[in-house]
Amino acid sequence: MAIAGNSNGELEKKLWETATKLRGPVDPSEYKDYTLGLLFLKNMSDSFEERRAELERKIDDPDSRYYTEDEKEREYILKDNDEYTRENVFYIPEEARWNHLVNNATDPQIGQKIDEAMRAVEEENPRLKGMLPKGYSRSTLPHDSLEGLINLFADIEMSQKDENGDKKQDEDIFGRVYEFFIKKFAMEGGQKGGEFYTPKSVVELLVEILEPYEGRIFDPFCGSGGMFVQSHKFLQNHGGDTDQISIYGQEIKESTWRICKMNLYLRGLDGNIKLGDSIRDDQHKGLDADYIITNPPFNMDDWGKNSIADDDPRFDYGMAPARNANFAFIQHMIHHLDEDGMAATVMANGSLANQDPEGEIRKEIIKEDLVDAVIALPGELFYTTSIPVCIWILSKGKKSDEYRDRSGETLFVDARDMYEEIDRTLNELSEDHISKITEIVRAYRGEKNAEEYSDEVGFCAVASRDEIKEQNWVITPGRYVGIKDEDYEGEPFDKKMSRLTEALAGQFEESDSLKENIRENLRGLGYDEI
Repeated sequence: MAIAGNSNGELEKKLWETATKLRGPVDPSEYKDYTLGLLFLKNMSDSFEERRAELERKIDDPDSRYYTEDEKEREYILKDNDEYTRENVFYIPEEARWNHLVNNATDPQIGQKIDEAMRAVEEENPRLKGMLPKGYSRSTLPHDSLEGLINLFADIEMSQKDENGDKKQDEDIFGRVYEFFIKKFAMEGGQKGGEFYTPKSVVELLVEILEPYEGRIFDPFCGSGGMFVQSHKFLQNHGGDTDQISIYGQEIKESTWRICKMNLYLRGLDGNIKLGDSIRDDQHKGLDADYIITNPPFNMDDWGKNSIADDDPRFDYGMAPARNANFAFIQHMIHHLDEDGMAATVMANGSLANQDPEGEIRKEIIKEDLVDAVIALPGELFYTTSIPVCIWILSKGKKSDEYRDRSGETLFVDARDMYEEIDRTLNELSEDHISKITEIVRAYRGEKNAEEYSDEVGFCAVASRDEIKEQNWVITPGRYVGIKDEDYEGEPFDKKMSRLTEALAGQFEESDSLKENIRENLRGLGYDEI
C-alpha cells in the first residue's frame, strides 16, 4: 500500500522509524550514505517514469507536436535523453529503475545490483559521474535490510494530487523526506552530525536576513547544502526567479559532498560545489560572492595555520591562532565578498569577546566597518553542541546600500530568550521569532516596507564604532541592548538556571581564551611549564 505525504510530518516520521528498524548493526554514518543514496535513486526513477508517461501521452495525442504512429519514432522519443534533461529529469536506464530493484529485492546479490544501477545512471548522465554512492555489495548492511529499504521507499507516493486529481506543484515529498532524514542522521551522529547539518530554523533566519534575490551565493562550509535549499525556498516564497542566482560551495568530506549534490538535484538545482578543505585548499579563488551564508565548525583547532603562506591575501587583519579557526573562517568569508557583498555566519560566542590575538583581529574588522549586525541566539539550538552561539552579519556595502548609509553603525540584537522548547535538550526558533528578528534587521537597514527603526531596551540597539571602542571592541549584544527592568521577574527556576548557565558558559569560554593567551605569552618568555 502506498504511503501518501502530508503536511504534519507523519510520513517522514513513519519512514524514519521503519528505516531505523532495518539498520541492524551498521554504523549510523555508513547507513546514512546508503539510505540517502537509495532515496535519491528512487526520486530520480520516479521523476523519470513520470516524464516518460507524459511523453507517451503526447505521442498518442494528435494535437501534440510529439504525435506519431511510427513505432521507431515513438521509441526514439521515449529514449531521447534530451527530452528528460530539458525538464530537469535524469534518464534512468532500465536496470536502474525502481521497479527493477523491487523485482530483484529478494536476490542475495541485491547489493551488487544496486551498485550496477548507480553506475548505469552515472554512465547515462555524465554530470552525476562519481557522485552516487556505491559499495552496497561490500557493506555490512544485511541483505534483508536492503530488501526492506527498497520496499519501504517503493511505497512512497511522490506526487500529491489536489481535489481534481491534478498534481500539486508545490509539494516536495522527496525533498521533505530527504531533509528529514538528514536532520535525524545529524541528531544520531552526535558531534559528527554538525559536519553536515544546520538546524532548519537557524538556516531560515540567515537566509531571511540576507534576502538573496539574485547574484552569487557561496557557502564555503556547505555540508549537505541546506543554505542553498533554503535560498531556493526563499525565492519561491517571495516570487523570485531561481535563474537569477548561481550557487557556489565547498565541502571537505566526500560523502557529505555527495549528499549536498543530491540535495540540490532533488530540487532541480545545480551548483559549482567543490570537494576539499576551504582554508588549506581554497577551490574558489577569484570568486567574489554577493552573499555568503554558512555555518563553519565551532572553535575548530588544527585548522591548518602552519600550512598558510605568510602573504596569503585572505588574512589581512591578522593570523588566527592555531587553537581556534573562528577568525580564519571570518576572514575567508570577507575575502570572498564582492565590493558590496554581505555574509551571514553562525559563530561561537567566544568570537564576540575573546582577547588577543582574536581580539586584535576583531578590532581591525570593526575599524574597517565590516560588522553590520550581531545577533545573540538562544542556547540548545544545535543537535551537536550546547555552547551558546551568535550570528555575525558582515557587509562591504554599508555606505553604498540601496536603502541607507549605515557607515560606522552596528546593530545588536539579543534574542537569547526567543525560542520554543522541543525537549529538555533542544530548542528551536519559531516563525514568529524569525519574523521579529528579521523585521528589526530590515528596519535598521531602512528597507522600504519596514517599520521605522528604534532601539528596544533588552532586545536591540544600534551602536557606533566609538561606543564599541569604549567596550574594548567586545561586541556581545547584552553590553549594548541593556536589560529591561521587568526582565526575569517571576521567571521559572529551570528557565532562570538555563539562562544563567548559558551566560556562565560564555564567561568560561572567554576566561579559557584569556588563560591560553597568558600561557602563550609566558611560553614566549621561556616559562614552558606554566
